[in-house]
Amino acid sequence: MRLFGTSHSLTIITLAAIALICIASGRRGSSWPRAFLAFICLAVFPINQLALMTLDFKIPLNNLLPFHLCDVAALTAGFGILTKKPLLCELTYCWGLVGTIQGLIFPNLGWDFPAPMFWSFFIQHGVVVIAALYLPLALKWEPRAGVVPRIILCNQAYFLFAMAINGALGTNFGFLAAKPEVQSPLDHMGDWPVYLIWLQILAAVLMTFLLLPFRKTINIWRPCRIGVSPTHE
Repeated sequence: MRLFGTSHSLTIITLAAIALICIASGRRGSSWPRAFLAFICLAVFPINQLALMTLDFKIPLNNLLPFHLCDVAALTAGFGILTKKPLLCELTYCWGLVGTIQGLIFPNLGWDFPAPMFWSFFIQHGVVVIAALYLPLALKWEPRAGVVPRIILCNQAYFLFAMAINGALGTNFGFLAAKPEVQSPLDHMGDWPVYLIWLQILAAVLMTFLLLPFRKTINIWRPCRIGVSPTHE
């Protein structure tokens, strides 16, 4: 698939239109966008597996196990938008709008429209990003105090988990063992393992900026004392 070619560009425009429809409907009080987004988020991994069954070569473990950050983000988005559990919503917002959105802009994809893998890839990445936008714009969700260090800690937990899995299975979850084959921001961060350091720093910086709009209502760096501030969903 050609980066920012016709199929790529039209797909992003279509996803943006779907996002606007879902958010506008949610703000008017409709419940269908929340159910729709949650269902798709929780269904994307089985959808991916069905798409993989159409291929005629041995499928690598990278595709058979749900340990890419976008796979984990789809689960947090699905359960987060259903339950409004604070940590799940915080992870969905940050991972969706900093991590998963990179997959939409720089898709690591060897198939073009209308291949099943094309559909499954953009459904997965698109729905996570839409869910991340839907939380604050339609549900009026806000993170809890102390969200920045909490999210950075979760980033490190995923980093260590993915590194351990990669070391044990020879996989490349999170692109922590090697850069993606397609053009991506990692190309400007040096060779392995140097880019791993910059990746963590950049993620922390971008997620902090992403959370700055909430600083007027909560302390995003330090949790409030128990009983001082209400818990945000």
